[in-house]
Amino acid sequence: MSTVISNGTAENAEQRARLTVDLRSDTVTKPTPEMRRAMAEAEVGDDVYGEDPTINRLERRAAEIFGREAAIFVPSGTMGNQVAIKIHTRPGQEIICEERCHVFNYEMAMMAHFSGCLARPIHGDDGILRWAQIERKITPKTYYYAQTGLVSLENTHNMAGGTVYPPPIADEICDAAHAAGLPVHLDGARVFNAALALGKPVAELTRKFDSVMFCLSKGLGAPVGSLLVGSRQFVTQARIYRKSLGGGMRQAGVLAAAGLIALEQMPQRLHVDHENAKFLAQGLARVPGIKLDPAKVLTNIVICDISGAGMVSADFSRRLAEKNVLCGAVNSELVRFVTHLDVDRAGCERALEAVQQVVGSR
Repeated sequence: MSTVISNGTAENAEQRARLTVDLRSDTVTKPTPEMRRAMAEAEVGDDVYGEDPTINRLERRAAEIFGREAAIFVPSGTMGNQVAIKIHTRPGQEIICEERCHVFNYEMAMMAHFSGCLARPIHGDDGILRWAQIERKITPKTYYYAQTGLVSLENTHNMAGGTVYPPPIADEICDAAHAAGLPVHLDGARVFNAALALGKPVAELTRKFDSVMFCLSKGLGAPVGSLLVGSRQFVTQARIYRKSLGGGMRQAGVLAAAGLIALEQMPQRLHVDHENAKFLAQGLARVPGIKLDPAKVLTNIVICDISGAGMVSADFSRRLAEKNVLCGAVNSELVRFVTHLDVDRAGCERALEAVQQVVGSR
């Protein structure tokens, strides 16, 4: 049944907002009622003094789940990644990463600004690097070369369409990098999606990485926050750099309370997002002018080429928004749809109907 919305009143604006299907990102999720209650009732203290009991509980639990000695709560995934880069490198070094990765493209050149390092980006098919590619880019031990200081991987790989590192490939990279004297960091913003797709626990997937960052505020649905896990010594250093970036929070237990629910309960529902993404991908692939391979959609991200529809991504996104469906433009030809807990199957069906209308109107 369709709902007709007239223009001109606050009530109608609220109705329109409720009917919007927001597929721009899984960062747009709202905290669940249980999270909101936990936030209101959270026991708090001063986290800079290490006295917030809810923060401490969240950090201990994250370390347990990932099989690590310690963890630290940070406001954002970007901060977590950049703190890790700072610890693993020294100024004047290079960081090997995939060319579409988040640390290179979407973190404000902070590896240069904060750590004094340059990226050495490599193209990986479907965003997945192999050790042979990495090995060729490690600089010789000659004084006039910038030395390689770190390898950084991303799992799932956001801008490659939520692709997942096969464990043997990730393990080989870690083993070979360590043999070459290089640490390996994992941007695991959506690593729980990767774990579900592979049917393996996150501790097993990430055990060989020197550090791992993961987000609570994407598919897990918490309103704020990420965690960085590693050795006890690593996390001690991370507290210093978190503070230097302005990330020393006070009564942050109100955030950690939602994070605990996200960590304990929300991974079990990620399969719904994956199923909806697959449904969306299969429907988009049937729309004339839209190109993608649904078989490559393994998690909750769908990236498709709309150039065959006779418009650029900005126009496509704008016309969809007029029909209360939101997506994100990757570049002039590619658009991204991300499923999450606030978009159900009916919402995906509405999104497909809107896409068909937008493309068919050309």
